[in-house]
Amino acid sequence: MKNLSWVLMCLVSVGALQLPASVVADDAEWVSLFDGKSLDGWEKVGKDESTWVVKDGSLTGGGPASMLVCTKGPYKNFRYRAEVKINDGGNSGLYFRTTRKPGFMDGYEAQIDSTHTDPIRTGSIYGMCHVYQQLVKPGEWFTYELEVRDDVWRGREMTRIKVTVDGNELYEYLDFAKTFKDGHFAFQQHDPGSIVNIRKVEVLPLP
Repeated sequence: MKNLSWVLMCLVSVGALQLPASVVADDAEWVSLFDGKSLDGWEKVGKDESTWVVKDGSLTGGGPASMLVCTKGPYKNFRYRAEVKINDGGNSGLYFRTTRKPGFMDGYEAQIDSTHTDPIRTGSIYGMCHVYQQLVKPGEWFTYELEVRDDVWRGREMTRIKVTVDGNELYEYLDFAKTFKDGHFAFQQHDPGSIVNIRKVEVLPLP
């Protein structure tokens, strides 16, 4: 059997998991990371031909591969949410605990994919816990929310990652390897056929 320190684990019945009161915070404490008008606080990392612009109040990615990185941070324990839309056949990712100059393998990635040839769909933590069912139709806005914090479970240190799509808690993933310690937020521009839109990007730091 593989060493449990790196076995990937999903807990599907998140409703049965009781979170400590210390991680519950009021909405007033949410901090906006995108002003809806400019790229202030964000920086493109990747191919020059890749494009990130603000269009109709949303961050819009197109062209070849790149990442749009939030210059604020780093963050370790937090709740994080954004409204996202991906085109038909498109692929993107919501990255967290990533580096300041990331590539596609740096940091955790919450997949954004409704109909791309990659069958790993929205709701997945890429390479760790996969969802193959289409939860969100292409071309439609949805809300992605993550809760990420280091914790101890049955005497073992780990990182909890709770994934919620449109208010539905999908699962809580326990990363006993604590693969990524802290870092920045970023969005992925995957390929020239993908167009991703993001708005209302917010973080709520946790203890």
